[in-house]
Amino acid sequence: MNTDFYTSRIGSTVLHRVALPLLVLVLILTGCNLPPTPPVTATPTPEPTASPTFLTPSPSSTAETTATSSPTSPSPTQTETPIPVLRFAVIGDYGTGGQPEADVADLVKSWNPDLVITTGDNNYPAGSAETIDEYVGQFYHEFIHPYNGQYGEGAEINRFFPSLGNHDWDSQSAQPYLNYFTLPDNERYYEFTWGFLHFFVLDSDSREPDGVGSSSIQASWLQERLAASTEPWNIVYFHHAPYSSAIHGPTDWMQWPFAEWGVDLVMAGHDHAYERIELDGIVYLVNGLGGANIYPFGVPVEGSLVRYNDDYGALLVEANPASLMILFVNRSGESIDVFEIIG
Repeated sequence: MNTDFYTSRIGSTVLHRVALPLLVLVLILTGCNLPPTPPVTATPTPEPTASPTFLTPSPSSTAETTATSSPTSPSPTQTETPIPVLRFAVIGDYGTGGQPEADVADLVKSWNPDLVITTGDNNYPAGSAETIDEYVGQFYHEFIHPYNGQYGEGAEINRFFPSLGNHDWDSQSAQPYLNYFTLPDNERYYEFTWGFLHFFVLDSDSREPDGVGSSSIQASWLQERLAASTEPWNIVYFHHAPYSSAIHGPTDWMQWPFAEWGVDLVMAGHDHAYERIELDGIVYLVNGLGGANIYPFGVPVEGSLVRYNDDYGALLVEANPASLMILFVNRSGESIDVFEIIG
């Protein structure tokens, strides 16, 4: 062991233990003050800055689309009243019982919509009583009330609101359709509300007893009921498209003055394709890709913005009192068209 090192460490320790208290005592007795300790100034840590979040629909399609961004998300310290949202699906020209209809039905049910509406031709080929449950109830019985078919339980309240198509009229003046569904009013054309949405369902077939022209009894009913509506959104749908670029083309007897009467959105089928048309300040949608054979397009009509006929699909509408976000999605889950209507 190095005793010199060890001894020097002991000596140093003793010196500190003796000398330090004596120094303090001398300072007290002589009235000397220790120098003041300078204050410690803390450097404040900057508050983290939150990055704004934007939600933007991401359509996957070669078709023209218009995407609208949602506003910046509020900071955690803000309180926000939830905006009510309703979701409904739209199918058209679907009632075939084949695989395309099954695929579209699976797509629709994956959205868990509040209700399902149809743009007609619910029961091919001739609207018969023998096929209607197989072609409608098999795929959509969960939304139908009362449901008396063979495919399972129905809904507790009706959430399935069809419109008549020309194929539905081909058996007994549409009687199988009228017997199968329980709908408001005369069941051929009717209205219903769902929250802040007001729907008007028309019969566009030329066999309608109350007529189909803009001066018909049916049209007068629509104009009167629209004038009485107090809901933020007035949505009209039926089968024969007033404007279309596919093989059936425009149906002139259904070119009613919808914008003038206060309609916000018009939806139809009959042509087995998807198309978005804007005329007179409102949107017309053709939605006939629910399951029947697909049609080609001809010359685009005035106002045609989006046309699609590559595959089957359905419309999803997410609605709140101020806007409608509308998506056409094919059965593979691709968003073909995404756009927003602001109230």
